[in-house]
Amino acid sequence: MNLLFSIDQKSIPILFSCVYSILENGGYTDVHVFVMHSDLSDDNQRAIFDFFSEIDWKFIQVPKEMFSGFPVSKKYPEQIYYRLAAPLLLPKELDRILYLDADTIVINSLKELYESDFEGNWFMACTHTQQLLTKFNQIRLGIPPEKEVPYVNTGVLMMNLRELRDSFSMQDIRCFMEENRGRLWLPDQDILTSLYGNKTKLIDTLLYNINDRVMFMYNSSNKKKMDVEWVQQNSVILHFFGKNKPWRLGYEGVLGEFYYDLAEKLKKRIAEYNTEVSA
Repeated sequence: MNLLFSIDQKSIPILFSCVYSILENGGYTDVHVFVMHSDLSDDNQRAIFDFFSEIDWKFIQVPKEMFSGFPVSKKYPEQIYYRLAAPLLLPKELDRILYLDADTIVINSLKELYESDFEGNWFMACTHTQQLLTKFNQIRLGIPPEKEVPYVNTGVLMMNLRELRDSFSMQDIRCFMEENRGRLWLPDQDILTSLYGNKTKLIDTLLYNINDRVMFMYNSSNKKKMDVEWVQQNSVILHFFGKNKPWRLGYEGVLGEFYYDLAEKLKKRIAEYNTEVSA
């Protein structure tokens, strides 16, 4: 299984939780992880490699000029764009890869998702946007109203690299950004939705991109309620996007228990690793 992350130094602890959850629950033993970054030192890379030595790691430093001029902020750092350039930066022998934001954890097997048929599409992804907001985003981004284009959440992306290499254009991305800079609210998601939303196969949000807010919205509009037990039995990827994260003070929600359980197991592995290193 090929996995892709895009991080900076501050995201390393969160990355550890996500990767550990994949080893514990993802269903694969042969795991290849590609990390796109701009600021990981050799020591950072060595620490990640040594701790997860059972994984094949590849670190890819993204050229600074590739996304120069793209809008960035404290909330939306440059790293959010890196996944868009994956077809250019990843090895040509890869045919598919699963991109995950570092603030995700995996609680069940990834095999059904990872081995799914793209059905001719370039991406598989979820949407968190209901129909009315989808139409609003189409108007905001200048997408023709006759097109049925979902507003894509980019935190979980299956990428059809074979197809993307034949059609992907970094120039298209830069041109769109420059022409629409003033109306980009969630920049990477706006770009991917506008340029590639019509080449994206929607997958089930409740299975592959769920968090407490998604769960609340579902339970607010459905008679049959979803609980933690349902999530444990059915969901695969939890995505703690936004400010409400279980590793931060003030977290509110029920899905944090999955993270807390994982964090305790990871703490034990870290202790065992430190003992081995010190011996």
